[in-house]
Amino acid sequence: MTALTRYARLESTGYWRPSKDDAPFEVVVSFGDASLIIRDTSGQPLTHWSLPATMRLNGTEMPALYSPDSDAFEVLEIEDETMVEAIETVRDSIARRRPTNAPRRKGWIRGILLLAIVAGAFTVPPLLRHQAVEAVPMAKREEIGATILGHLQRVSGTACRNPRGLLSLNRLKSRALPNNSDAQVVILPEEVPAVLALPGNITVLNRSLVENHEDPAVAAGYLIAAERIRAENDPLAEVLSHIGLFETFHLLTTGEIDSNALREYALSMTNEDLPQPSLNQMLAAFENAQISTKPYAYAVDETGNTTANLIAADPVNAAQAPLILSDGDWVALQNICGR
Repeated sequence: MTALTRYARLESTGYWRPSKDDAPFEVVVSFGDASLIIRDTSGQPLTHWSLPATMRLNGTEMPALYSPDSDAFEVLEIEDETMVEAIETVRDSIARRRPTNAPRRKGWIRGILLLAIVAGAFTVPPLLRHQAVEAVPMAKREEIGATILGHLQRVSGTACRNPRGLLSLNRLKSRALPNNSDAQVVILPEEVPAVLALPGNITVLNRSLVENHEDPAVAAGYLIAAERIRAENDPLAEVLSHIGLFETFHLLTTGEIDSNALREYALSMTNEDLPQPSLNQMLAAFENAQISTKPYAYAVDETGNTTANLIAADPVNAAQAPLILSDGDWVALQNICGR
């Protein structure tokens, strides 16, 4: 039994500070695939830290303080002695498993990369991306998605987590995505597009979708759009396209992606809007959820010019459709970024 397997089900509470300007708040800490998973108390993912890269900031003092980088931008405080012992044991175990023939391995990796580049910069990278997308399991996708989410929060601020609002957000998710109970939806306060689809079935919404609209069908529509884009354009493939050939190959050979590469990708996402999915698939998804397309279509383009097909072919009569959220749930969701 490896150290990671031994502690796979271990969880504890801790206090996470997303940035130097934020106050620490309570989180749930558990183990992932060679990583620490940090979730809020409702179970929403906040970030993943690579265990080999995680550093202890205060020696053997308790409570233990950890950070994923030397800048100590993020800090995690853990008082639970069992969890601290587990983290140290797993980190030591991972360090011992690192190969001793790294120079030789790097040599053949460089050789294969060189051959790949020589063979054709336009044909080989898509093949590598396809292979990586097919090979990466859901647990790793969730880790990559949560790491990107952690980097996004450095720009946008911590995910909105008012407890009553989180309950309403989960109800909105269930209503908009009836066939995707495993979806994770997070609302960020600033500096992100209306919606982002991350690997690991994570969707990010901008707070404006719930604060600046009178109808929950708008936010629900963006959730549907993100799901359709995820089905048509795998978010992991988009990540790999951005980070390039070397990191894609590194993922295939080691199962890891450099956190700095994911940070750069996260920063690039703050300036990009989600593309529009195919019309027929969108209409089918709105019909399945029994939600009118019109509120979403006019939120995307208030003139309706670029979304005229969605408006004209609306498969659901809003007046006859089931309620999306009660008035109380909608008010709570609109205040999810409050404290």
